[in-house]
Amino acid sequence: MQFYSLAFVLFMVVALVAYYGIGRLFGKGQWVVLLAASLAFYAFCGWQNFVFVGVTSVSTWIGALAFAHFDGQSKEARSQAESRDEKKAIKRRFVRKKRLVLLAMLVLNFGILSYIKYADVLVRYVMPDTTWTAGILLPLGISFYTFQSISYVVDTYNGKYAPERNFAKYLLFISFFPQVIQGPINRFDALAEQLYATRSFDVRNARRALLQIGYGALKKYVIADIVVWVVDGIFDNVGPGIPGSAVVVGILLYAIYQYADFSGGIDMVLGFARLFGVQMADNFRQPYFSVSLADFWRRWHITLGAWMRDYVFYPFALLPAVQRWGKWLTRRCGKHIGRTLPACVANILVFFLVGLWHGAESHFILWGLYNGLVIAASDLLTPLWDKMNKALHVNVEGKAHHVFCIVRTFIIVNIGWYFDRIVDPNALSICFRNTVFNFHPELLMPALGRVVDSHLAMGLMLAAIGTVFVFIISVLKERGIDVAGAIVDWPAPARGLLYAVVVLMVASSFMFGMGSGFMYANF
Repeated sequence: MQFYSLAFVLFMVVALVAYYGIGRLFGKGQWVVLLAASLAFYAFCGWQNFVFVGVTSVSTWIGALAFAHFDGQSKEARSQAESRDEKKAIKRRFVRKKRLVLLAMLVLNFGILSYIKYADVLVRYVMPDTTWTAGILLPLGISFYTFQSISYVVDTYNGKYAPERNFAKYLLFISFFPQVIQGPINRFDALAEQLYATRSFDVRNARRALLQIGYGALKKYVIADIVVWVVDGIFDNVGPGIPGSAVVVGILLYAIYQYADFSGGIDMVLGFARLFGVQMADNFRQPYFSVSLADFWRRWHITLGAWMRDYVFYPFALLPAVQRWGKWLTRRCGKHIGRTLPACVANILVFFLVGLWHGAESHFILWGLYNGLVIAASDLLTPLWDKMNKALHVNVEGKAHHVFCIVRTFIIVNIGWYFDRIVDPNALSICFRNTVFNFHPELLMPALGRVVDSHLAMGLMLAAIGTVFVFIISVLKERGIDVAGAIVDWPAPARGLLYAVVVLMVASSFMFGMGSGFMYANF
């Protein structure tokens, strides 16, 4: 169901009228409307989605309740125990039970996700000539609701919050329709109470939501859906003769496309949720103004990074064996190595898994390892960079150094996009080689001329205007200005003019790039 389709518009109108109508008539029960709307959205996108979201929801809901049940039994048994050793033995017994349930939840849900995402790829890799396929289409939002449900299970296992005893309410948390297409990955303690709250229609909030939806639509349809045609034209048929200049332009356009597509989609789903008064987690914070690769990943796909930090990085780094290794390194190699090297290994593991999450193909794995290794090397060499800056009298607090760090990070990130976008290993090798040794700027225009016709050139002009618009807003947001809040307070004629311009640009974009789905809907 495309966001610009009449079906989706009607769906949203009906859902909003029912949602606020229920609240006005009964003063409660609005969450039931959200659940009904979410299930209807799933049904419209394919009934088979219910099977997978149902298995995940039921299993993780029961698992969390089992934790609470074991905790209660453990507390009661320990209260009747007479000795400290007996109490410790009882605690260990119930901890083992909880761990078995947790392991079962992880194996079941990650097993389903892994089979659906990777079975075909692995079989083709092991048996290239086989015609076997899993025969299962990727269920809508499976990665995002799987990660959400696992965070809920782990948090309830650790006693961060009590489990939700109402299954219907928990199902709403898992299936809330704005988040299922491409995230963000929400946390139960941040989202649940918002979903279950009773609220009245807020005009200012609605204006801000529509503004966010429009901004996302501009990024997605005016920029991403037009630029992608050039990117695909450059990289879908890479030959030895492709000049390095065309490769670099293609990668820069890919950086624009990917950001506009993903962040635009996130803006739209955040806006849809905000129309219901629900504020989901932010997923982007001006990533191309980052001053390091680690900073970039704290700003890009924020919720995935936070999930990996909390449920992979810290658990791995705090393993007793890793802690002992760190102490051994401290004694042998000094405090910096002892503290940093285990974290570097944890980071490499995280980015390997992030690459694998994107896909089992080798280029995704290389992309993940590239990011992990660069961040690890940067952390290990921090003392060296500090000495160099001191020796060269670099003012690390100055604007010039800040700009230098942004440009340096932008280049490092775009080198990584080579691995992300160029699928074929031979094509990847050609593109890297020609970027360095066969740049040939004089061949750029002829190479682009084979991809861009006069019709697409007009579309690129529209995309360029949209890119400048997004860049200006990003600069203002980076300076701490609440752009949306300021626009909402403009006089009605000024707001109307802005809305008309955005609507006109989005409508015009369909002449050039209509029909491209969200890239992260495939993950």
